[in-house]
Amino acid sequence: MTTKGTKAASSTRIEVEIEKNREEGSWSKVIELADQLKEKTPEFVCLCDFLIGEGKLENYVEEWPPVEANINRAKLALIDARKYLEQVINEAGIKAGVAMDAHLLLGKLEYACGQYSEGIRHFKAADLSNLSEKKLPLRSLRIVAESYAIKGLCLQKYDVAPSKFKKAEKEEEINKCFDLASDLGLLYMQKLEKELQSQSVVTLLSTSGGTHSPQPPGLQKTLGVVLEEAIQNAPMLLLQQGKIEQALERYRNTLCATECPGITGIRLKFMCQLAELLLQGQLGVNYVSPLMMPQKSSLWKPKHYAALSQFIPKNECEEVILLLSVAESMAVRNAVLSQSPEFKEARESAFLEAARVYDLLTIATVKWGQIELLQESLERSMKFSFEELHLWKQNALSLISIGRYSQALSTLKDVIRLDPKAIENYLLAAKLCYQYLNLPQEGVQFAREAVLRDMDNNFGLLGRSYLYVGIGYHLLAEACLLKKDKDELRLKALTQIRSAVDMEPNDFLCRYYFGLLLALNDQLTDAQYHVRMALDLHPEHSATLHLLVLLLSAEQEHKCALTIVDNALEEYPDCLNLMYLKAHLEIHEEGPEKALSTAKQMLELWKNLYEGQTNSDMPECDRKSDTRSVFQLYPSEMSDKDSSSLRLQNTSAARIEQALSEVASSMSSFSPRPGPQRAWMLQVEIWLLLAELYLALDQPNDVNQCITEATQIYPLSHHTMHMKARLHMHKGEWPEARQCLQNALAINPQDVRSLQHLGLVYHHLDLQGLAEMTLREAAKIEPKNHMTWYNLGRVLKALGEYEKASSAMATALMAEKTNPILPFNSVPLCFE
Repeated sequence: MTTKGTKAASSTRIEVEIEKNREEGSWSKVIELADQLKEKTPEFVCLCDFLIGEGKLENYVEEWPPVEANINRAKLALIDARKYLEQVINEAGIKAGVAMDAHLLLGKLEYACGQYSEGIRHFKAADLSNLSEKKLPLRSLRIVAESYAIKGLCLQKYDVAPSKFKKAEKEEEINKCFDLASDLGLLYMQKLEKELQSQSVVTLLSTSGGTHSPQPPGLQKTLGVVLEEAIQNAPMLLLQQGKIEQALERYRNTLCATECPGITGIRLKFMCQLAELLLQGQLGVNYVSPLMMPQKSSLWKPKHYAALSQFIPKNECEEVILLLSVAESMAVRNAVLSQSPEFKEARESAFLEAARVYDLLTIATVKWGQIELLQESLERSMKFSFEELHLWKQNALSLISIGRYSQALSTLKDVIRLDPKAIENYLLAAKLCYQYLNLPQEGVQFAREAVLRDMDNNFGLLGRSYLYVGIGYHLLAEACLLKKDKDELRLKALTQIRSAVDMEPNDFLCRYYFGLLLALNDQLTDAQYHVRMALDLHPEHSATLHLLVLLLSAEQEHKCALTIVDNALEEYPDCLNLMYLKAHLEIHEEGPEKALSTAKQMLELWKNLYEGQTNSDMPECDRKSDTRSVFQLYPSEMSDKDSSSLRLQNTSAARIEQALSEVASSMSSFSPRPGPQRAWMLQVEIWLLLAELYLALDQPNDVNQCITEATQIYPLSHHTMHMKARLHMHKGEWPEARQCLQNALAINPQDVRSLQHLGLVYHHLDLQGLAEMTLREAAKIEPKNHMTWYNLGRVLKALGEYEKASSAMATALMAEKTNPILPFNSVPLCFE
């Protein structure tokens, strides 16, 4: 009796040890214990054979996963495992309760050996399709999950009769298998994590009296190749079958499952795939928010996140941004910061995952106008993107999009250092210098470097590189005060742009700038030829139309010019540049009353185009206008000067105004209007145009009201100060006018209109010497401005220098014959 009792106790202890090692996956120990149990208790032969077969199979699979590359090896290595498992699929095995599990494991074995039809046969013998949902022990849960996964994979690889009915039936069965495998696999990992946490707590409590710092046991488990493949195949297969709504539900079910170690990589992939699916817009009106999707409860469903305060997206935009924000946080967490050679593979893998997230985030944020969110994310990526060209360039582009141009240029210099052969980076840097940073000299250096690089490697951008060099010289010439230097720089610009035209005769932008430079050099006929060529190449380019109208007005064909503007505005009614030009032509041809109507239309149009962007209460993604013309449809709002400037802009003056505004806002109650400041500057220019027209109509009260509106938006604009001076002059208040003009010139010393009117003010104050000096200064800046010479003639007459006065008046008459309605250099600086 004692011997029997001892044997029974020993057998029970071994059984407990076996079960423990099965749960932990210690298969060598399971085989060893099963052999011991078989010797001690012969009645457990079936169970022991099953355990030995299971152990041999799992031991092999852990080292050599069941993939196609290992099929030949598996056929030889799994002979013993097959023998043991096949011994228990008989009546004895059924009585011992191991036959079904043996069939399931044999299905796995046949899959590893590439015998897919045999695998399916074993799953049918186990009646896998009809298993009822019930609570399962941890090891059984994994066996069943893998069985569904393997059955689905076997069905994928096993051909059936080609009838449509059979094919549909097979697809339905595969989908069901992968769905169940996904849910059971996630449930298994959740229960496994809970078990490991319990063991960690027990270990900590049992070792808490020691002198060392206890560590939790290192029993990190993974899903394994089979379950991972099944989980990833589940939604992809549904997408291939065109079942997009079911695929969406599958993705969401997996992602809503409570996170646990072992499935992090799959979650990250699924977030990217689901975001990509939603961004493609395939769901259309069939999109259903997660809030509307019914939740199914089941013993075989994984535990989902559930909390009253959790955020649930209401539309595709919110869901995509949420997915990618979470994916980004995971990618940053997984990033490898060490640059040591041994971590190279892990670092590259983590970086590729992160780069995919950032690429999708770029598409989503640009689509919905959330560029600042993108920039914040890219800023975080910099800490693990050492010398990684792709993300550095993305960061530079995002900085440009949100208007942080100095930082963008600095980042772009690093991009150029990383990829010195990429011509487009030099051109982008040059564009930044020209358009936003008032650094034409530095821009020329970038453009010249692009020329040299293209000459060495022939990238096909030599014409555009020459053009950018020419634009730089043109800007340097416009900023130059000395006539000799200005002429020299214009000649350089003309030479470079002529080379660009020779290289790219069909590039409308080269023709446009060539026409502009020829016009500035008084070659009006040649200029008009090239401008018309540019319009043949790109008839919808507003800046080229603008320049053509100015050329026609210089030839005194104002009616023809006005007709062209009217025709252009019929097709593109939202182009403020052309409306501004139309107003000035109407002043000349039809009087200020007609022009006043156009200016009022401009103010109304501004509200339609930009009021949404400047409304701080409106969500940023909604601050867009659907009424913009082709000319305003740029990659980023207010991105090009032909959509954000109505007159010649001096960048250095704008920077001074900005600095003064910041000082004023810190010292007084003035604060800048919300939204893009360029949009507000457009409105200032419209108010000043209205003021000018009311002044011509002798309505000083209305003029004052318009100036007040402009001042409230941008009180330190030199244009606003100039208009205040004009009002004082109209009232005969000469000292006040002088003060306003001097203030305007302190900000922009090259403002010719302010110099002209200051000369007149000095003339009326009987300060003829100052008047002459001021007007001659204006003539140096714009030698062909007829108003400067006319005013100078009046001053010289007052000084009694009649011969010089006569010469100045004659110069004014000659200049007026070729004088455009607005200066040629008032056309937009454009790059596309």
